[in-house]
Amino acid sequence: MKDFKDNTRERSDKEVIRRLYTYALPYKKEFALIIFLMFVGIGIQLLPALFIGYTIDIVRSDTMEYSQRVTYILLMGGAFLVAMLVGNFTNFYQNYLLQRVGQKTVVTLRNDVFNHIENLAIGQINQVPVGKLVTRVTNDTNTISDMYTTVALNLIRNILYLIAILIVLFVINAHITLYVIMVIPVVLFAAYLFRKFSRASYRRVRASLSEVNAFLSENLSGMKVTQIFNQQEKKRKEFKFYSKKLRNSYLQEILVFGIFRPVIYALSMVGTIIVLYIGYKQVMLSALTAGMLFSYFYYVRDFFEPIQELAEQFNVMQSAFAAAEKVFDVLDTKPDIVDESDSIELEKFTGSIEFKDVWFYYLENEWILKGINFKVNPGDTVAFVGATGSGKTTILSLIVRNYEIQKGQILIDGIDIKRIKRSSLRKHVGQMLQDVFLFSGTIAENITLRDDEITMEEVKAASNYVGANTFIDRLPEGYEHIVLERGNNFSSGQRQLISFARAVVYKPSLMILDEATANIDSETEELIQQSLEKMMNISTMLIVAHRLSTIQHSNKILVMQKGEIKEEGSHQELLKLEGLYYNLYKLQYDEKEPLNTVTLETV
Repeated sequence: MKDFKDNTRERSDKEVIRRLYTYALPYKKEFALIIFLMFVGIGIQLLPALFIGYTIDIVRSDTMEYSQRVTYILLMGGAFLVAMLVGNFTNFYQNYLLQRVGQKTVVTLRNDVFNHIENLAIGQINQVPVGKLVTRVTNDTNTISDMYTTVALNLIRNILYLIAILIVLFVINAHITLYVIMVIPVVLFAAYLFRKFSRASYRRVRASLSEVNAFLSENLSGMKVTQIFNQQEKKRKEFKFYSKKLRNSYLQEILVFGIFRPVIYALSMVGTIIVLYIGYKQVMLSALTAGMLFSYFYYVRDFFEPIQELAEQFNVMQSAFAAAEKVFDVLDTKPDIVDESDSIELEKFTGSIEFKDVWFYYLENEWILKGINFKVNPGDTVAFVGATGSGKTTILSLIVRNYEIQKGQILIDGIDIKRIKRSSLRKHVGQMLQDVFLFSGTIAENITLRDDEITMEEVKAASNYVGANTFIDRLPEGYEHIVLERGNNFSSGQRQLISFARAVVYKPSLMILDEATANIDSETEELIQQSLEKMMNISTMLIVAHRLSTIQHSNKILVMQKGEIKEEGSHQELLKLEGLYYNLYKLQYDEKEPLNTVTLETV
């Protein structure tokens, strides 16, 4: 699997621009209109300096009568006013279109990143801190948004404006302009150095920001553990380390930018001094009028101002390119598990499952499962028992294709699981896990997962079926009661009952319980046990449980040890063998300990 956690692949500006251009391509007509308005705006922006220059020459003219001068001045004033109004409206409409199209473009990019993350395998997502993925979807795409809405076209505009000013300068006085353009090679060299050093500094900023977000996401979620074990001071030191690292990255970025802009400003002062010195001599020789010298000075000032703006635009652009590199690293990460081109839709699922010589590892050559063979018939309830790390949960994860096996074959209704679309397979499976995740929203929304096709009657029926109504009906808002983040306003047992209702409401053909009763008290377990007995009659069920009371009535129990199935049979058959299961049973049901308090974890 490609690792995009920390090692961002360096990409050329050309590659980044090409990738970003593909997202802007659907809005090419809007961008064409924006560029047209840009040309109009540039043309209008060049007029005021000429109007002022002509006005100065008219005022100083000895060949015009007073009334003629007043008429020309009024005409120039009116033209100046019209140019200002048209220019302001053009700039407003151009910026409005740019912001609108830019936001649409970034929304598409953000959706692509989120959708791609959703398609990654669970193993890939588990290897990346949540905070870093959040940074990719939010911070990094927002930085790219700044490039679309404030930099990309402004960069083009400033370059075109510089070219337009150069043309005007040559038209006004080519002699002075030849001296002015001697500064341009130095400006270009400074820009080259800035681009080289700023990209590296921005990469460090994006990486450090991701680390801070990842640290915050993890530690805010685990704050309860931090406080229980009195680790606040240690966490403060760790956060201070990441915060200082981010600060130093920003300082390096500021240093690079802080050097570049003064250099450009100094070069602009050199150009201005050249204009004033040579221009004064030209006026004294009557080779240039005072008004045209003013216009020339105005244009030279405008010539260096966009160059200084280019520094800021380079600043944002380099940040955007660094962010884009990280975003594209996510988009270029190929999912470990993909549907085959000829994969099929599983219209129905009878509940038949078969493992044929299945081998699997998370880390190469560290086998978790070794030659697993078993078959589950439709409607059967099959339980897996064994010590932690024996491979029980892994088997359940492989059935829904959270991971891909290295050897062997898994069959669903006689069809190789690799030939079935993952979405098609998973819609027939209801999973109930030990670590229940509840989303922010209402209880009803957590049960339906915001599926509008599921009615409230179905929600209540599923809740009644698993016994969740026993506490939901006591809430003032009932099913509209708000669930806080991760369901922290409910007990473990209540969260588990909501997850059971969530599984049942989708009417799955296969129910998977992965230690789902481990955190449930005895009273709640009794409710669950009643529900399980009902579900055993309507659906195939696979159970991993610590409490033997949950699995005694299973059709088959598979006893696992170190990735292998050591024993197989019903509860009574395994007791007669007096093997591993028999020893687990004896330990769990020792006369000194109540039936429902001892678990397989004591083994």
